[in-house]
This record gives sequence, structure tokens and C-alpha cells, in this order.
Amino acid sequence: MYVDTSKLAISVRRARPSDAAALADLVNRAYAVEGFFVEGQRTSPAEIERLVCSGSFLVLERAGEGTIAAAVYVDPGADTADRSDVGYIGMLSVEPTLQGMGLGTRLVRIAEAMCEAMGATAVRLRIVNLREELARWYRSLGYREVGTAPYDDRPVKQPCHFVEMYKPLVASVAA
Repeated sequence: MYVDTSKLAISVRRARPSDAAALADLVNRAYAVEGFFVEGQRTSPAEIERLVCSGSFLVLERAGEGTIAAAVYVDPGADTADRSDVGYIGMLSVEPTLQGMGLGTRLVRIAEAMCEAMGATAVRLRIVNLREELARWYRSLGYREVGTAPYDDRPVKQPCHFVEMYKPLVASVAA
């Protein structure tokens, strides 16, 4: 299937609370693939609105249409084990018909740059262990597995857990 990418905006912008319903719709369509192991929708407009207010969603729009083609949640200084220099990214979502075109990679790179600009020295994220393709993809971007955590976000159809991944953003300078 041919998709005309010329209608995608060149730059990303921060989401606004008024984007919550459209963002929730995008996230839920992008995460529909997880229906084999979880019950229900991935998110709601209310959750998205809370996240927009507590961190940032970066969005890529279709030019002239105003519809969101891709998005990622970014918290540049998420506290992690008493470390506020580790950013967090999550809910990376690309319109299903546009997946495989590099939009996710583009948004992750921009999110990492945003975290670094805000003082983060590393970024962390979580994926579900049953989504093995995500582990491979994030490893290709330089992330590595550093641990696990329970999956208790939604009711599950089969056992699963989170895989915690981590990527240093800046090379340490030897003294």
C-alpha cells in the first residue's frame, strides 16, 4: 500500500490539553495489537490530558489536516531511584498505516534530544515482554534491558511483565 508522506508536517510540536481525545484515539489504535494479551483500551482522554499537563507529548501532524500521525510521551526529568537526571519516554504511537516509515525513530530521537537538553544523562522506558519486536527495535536504537517490573496496568489474558530499558545519552568524560 502506498502512503503519501508529503502531507506529514516537517516538525513536531508539544501536544495541548485540547489534543487529548485525538491522542487517546491514536494511542489506542497503535496499541490495538496488544489485544492478544490485555483487556480493554490502552488509555483514555482523561489519562492523556493528565500526562500532557505533567510531562510533554510530542506530536507529528499531517500538514493541512491537523490530524496527529504520531506521538510520544516525554518526561525529561522523571525521578528514578532518587535520580532526576534520567528522562522517560513512553506511549510511542504511530498511525498504523504509517508504521515502518521512520516516524517512531524520528520521535524517539527528538525525545532523547529534549531530555538531554533538559539535563538528562540517560533515558528509560518500559515495554511488555510479550512484544519481542519492540525489544529488538529499541535495542537497534541503543537501548538495553536493565530489569523487569510487574505489569499491573490493565487486566491481562496471559501472564506478562514489563522489561525496563535504558540508554545513556552523553558519553562520560574521563577525568
